[in-house]
Amino acid sequence: MGIAFSWFLLSLILFFSIDPILSTNGNPDLIQQTCKNTKYYDLCVSSLKSDSSSPKADIKGLALIMVKVGMANATATNTYLSSQMLSVRNDTVMKKVMKECADKYGFANDALQSSVQDLSAEFYDYAYMHVMAAADYPNSCHNAFKRYPGLIYPPELAVREDGLKHICDVVLGIIDALGFDGDHYL
Repeated sequence: MGIAFSWFLLSLILFFSIDPILSTNGNPDLIQQTCKNTKYYDLCVSSLKSDSSSPKADIKGLALIMVKVGMANATATNTYLSSQMLSVRNDTVMKKVMKECADKYGFANDALQSSVQDLSAEFYDYAYMHVMAAADYPNSCHNAFKRYPGLIYPPELAVREDGLKHICDVVLGIIDALGFDGDHYL
């Protein structure tokens, strides 16, 4: 009975020490604490502070905000690529590659939308998987340019690719803070 009570006491201590981190409404330090778990701290902090709902969000809410930032990036890139297709009407290869890239960013947006549903349902492992997929779709776009010798990967697209990957890395870091223990989610 002593061991069981010790485990109970330890569990209780852990619960109360973790609970303030997971659900602190209005904690101004929560954004900084959360962003410390990410690969791109400055991007995380600036993105979250720019959203008016972040001061009242818990960690899951912060993850959802960052996913929406990623969705906005993917949508903007899809729109950019679609507009670029109009300027390369006579170049069928470039138009084909731009269309493929636009589709990939559309798929990235879809994957991020799926992660919103997963986060809301607290299926963190699935959310993680969808965010990883969203981060990988720009690679397919980059590879499409490599398939055609002479096509140059536009610098503007490279910047957008890095942006989406960095946003996804931030989301993955936040999801890690929600309960990932290295092998599976708690």
